[in-house]
Amino acid sequence: MSMVNLPGLKDMIEGISKERNLPKQAVQAALREALLKGYERYRRTQRLDGIHFTDDYFDNFEVELDVEEEGFRVLATKTIVEEVTNQDHHIALKEVIEVAPEAQLNDTVFLDVTPEQNEFGRMAAIQTKQVLAQKLRDQQRKMIQEEFQDLEGEVLQAKVLRFERQSIILSASSGFGRPEVEAELPKREQLPNDNYRANATFKVYLKRVCEGSTRGPQLLVSRADAGLVVYLFANEVPEIEDEIVRIVAVAREANPPSRYVGPRTKIAVDTLERDVDPVGACIGARGSRIQVVVNELRGEKIDVIRWSPDPATYISNSLSPARVDEVRLIDPEERRAHILVSEDQLSLAIGKEGQNVRLAARLTGWKIDIKDTDKYDHAEEDSKIALEVSHRQALAEQEEAEQALAEQEEAEQALAEQEENDTEELELENTDFDDPDNYSEVNANEEVNETEYPVELT
Repeated sequence: MSMVNLPGLKDMIEGISKERNLPKQAVQAALREALLKGYERYRRTQRLDGIHFTDDYFDNFEVELDVEEEGFRVLATKTIVEEVTNQDHHIALKEVIEVAPEAQLNDTVFLDVTPEQNEFGRMAAIQTKQVLAQKLRDQQRKMIQEEFQDLEGEVLQAKVLRFERQSIILSASSGFGRPEVEAELPKREQLPNDNYRANATFKVYLKRVCEGSTRGPQLLVSRADAGLVVYLFANEVPEIEDEIVRIVAVAREANPPSRYVGPRTKIAVDTLERDVDPVGACIGARGSRIQVVVNELRGEKIDVIRWSPDPATYISNSLSPARVDEVRLIDPEERRAHILVSEDQLSLAIGKEGQNVRLAARLTGWKIDIKDTDKYDHAEEDSKIALEVSHRQALAEQEEAEQALAEQEEAEQALAEQEENDTEELELENTDFDDPDNYSEVNANEEVNETEYPVELT
């Protein structure tokens, strides 16, 4: 069998495998596809008359790579026919019988169609090189996707490589000894207190592994996601790792709307153990545990509060460090609450530019309205809420009445249609088709039609 020589093939495969962190089998598969595309280009440049090259024309061709001999062959699968109409897909039965007498029609044979060394021209070589580069990129993206798909929602150690527009490109790996891949940290996922410089290392939260053949890094990471805070606490507090203390909810504002307000996080924790203080376990002795988390987040403020099944207690805790006088759940159905605090605690409860109450509302899921205790009129607020509730109930009753009326009309219409159908079926059952009098009306109609539209019979 003939073969096109490729000097240095073995070293090239090993070099690509090492440079791109790909298995040798993946490199060989990419090279076979690229050489097949090069052969297609070679065939198309021959300008054979009467042949139309469709997209699936070369599906019966394949490339056999010989790494030891450093070369490749092109093989074609052809069907045995009586009369050949296409030399690339068919072969005559009489030709095959000369070599294999047991051959029959519609059998398939493999034939060597490797071109000569000097026939595989420059254009085919360029095509092969371009396709190989693309296939290697595809293999890399596929490998990254398979490796990191199960790591979404995990925290990785990453190092800053370069800056592209407002994004930062980092190198991250899935574990010790694993090859590093590029990850993108967009502007919206960065922390304002971080100092991003070349070769600086950060812990990042893997948000998504991009699929498809899009350009750029496949990994989208974040420093602003609440999942990073959860990981840091779980990594620092053994009680969380042992499931003695659980994190119930997290509300984080890593990129506040104003540059005068710093990033802040509120985290609600709970435990089923009576002898364990979940807040103290997260803070640690003299704040040692929470300080590690704060340092990793570059000084971000973190409030650890105790979760409670009682909404009033939970809301009061969520407004820490402000002291709350009273929590009024004015509209539990709409999850609205009035929080009464003294005048000196009013600004602390609201927070700078409303950050504290905003995070508390996000943490608890309640609409929180901070009120001054001395200026709060209970009777007036109760009457306002009673009016709103009654108005909402009236609207709900009106909607229910309209819906019930519509359903009643549909039911009456369906009943009328059913009665009409039953009447027609009953008339048909009572009709005696053997009685000629039943045809009188039909015959009369036929006479009228004949009078209006006379037809001359020939």
